[in-house]
This record gives sequence, structure tokens and C-alpha cells, in this order.
Amino acid sequence: MIDENRPGGPRESLRERKKRETRQRISNVATVMFREHGFDRVTVAEVARAAGVSAMTVFNYFPRKEDLFLDRIPEAVAAFAGAVRDRAPGEAPLAALRRLAFRFIDARHPLGGVGENFGGFWPVVADSPALRARAREAVEEVERALAGALAEAGLADPELVAAVTVAAYRSVCVTSVSRQLAGDPFAEIVEDHRERMGAAFDALERMVG
Repeated sequence: MIDENRPGGPRESLRERKKRETRQRISNVATVMFREHGFDRVTVAEVARAAGVSAMTVFNYFPRKEDLFLDRIPEAVAAFAGAVRDRAPGEAPLAALRRLAFRFIDARHPLGGVGENFGGFWPVVADSPALRARAREAVEEVERALAGALAEAGLADPELVAAVTVAAYRSVCVTSVSRQLAGDPFAEIVEDHRERMGAAFDALERMVG
């Protein structure tokens, strides 16, 4: 997904910055091509040529073609597990995850589920069986990473809590995406999204106790 404003970390080296920029440039080029022609009609070789790199370079950054478009998967895995591992002293894991969710929403981050420029993204996913399959795998990857972090935090039944948390988060986002694609007023979608996300975490916290 195109995001020209994704920042690097404060200690990012020049080499790391160049690698990040190359990765983003390849993904941006691929995203435009997939939107214009459809995911299944564009080859990795064509993306490489358009981005001015070799096909091997593309695969160095993206092990699978699907990851060119769903390029936020590693970020999602790191964000959800990291929210738990890096939470403030005394902060409950679900409170940290709630804080992450609302930070994403307020920033209109692609992982937050609402954004004014997302309309061209989800139809491409819906039209490609390969992308839909990869998206399902991504949900499982986030769930496994979150379960590991919750286990480290000492929660009982971390796998169950992770599964329910990811399912609730996904449900809220899917509903909002569907409304965006249907053309509902964006301000109303965001307000409803925030309310439903808050209610989801209220329910999760009651379940965990």
C-alpha cells in the first residue's frame, strides 16, 4: 500500500534508510500497477522493470508477490506484539492494545481500518484469490505473535485471548471498510468505527477480567 509519509526510526542509519526507501518505492510501483491492471495480470518481472530494479532485488524485499501489495504484514505483526511487550509499567496488555488501536485510527493509519484513500486498495484484494489467501495468513501471523507476547505477559489462555482480540479487531475493520466501499459519509464511518472499537475492547476486558 502506498504511504509516502512512513517515517524511519530516530536511530535509522543511512543504509537502513536507503533500504526502507527502496522497499517502499517497489511497493508503491507495484500498488499502482496492481490497481490499474489487477494483481493477477501483473508479473514480478514487470514490477521490477517499472521500479528500475532486478526481479531478485524485489524478492530480497518481498519473499512473495502478494507481499508487494500487502506490505504492511510485518508492521502489523510487530505492532500488535510490541504493544504488549513495550507497554507502560502496570499497564494491562489489553489497555496497551486499545491504545494502539486508537492511535492507528487517529492517524488514519492503514492498519487502523479507516482512511480516506483506502478505496482503491480493498477491491484489488477482493478480486484476487491469492491476495485473499495471503490476508488470511497475515491474520494468523498476527494472532500467533500476539499470543506469544500475551504469554510472556503472564495472561491465562494467551492463545484464546489473542484469537478473540484479533477477531474482534478484524470484525470492526471489515465493517468500516465495507461502509467505505459503499460510499457512506467518511466522518460517520470514523465516528462509528471508534465507538465499535471501544465497545470491542470493553467486551474483551470483561472477558479477560
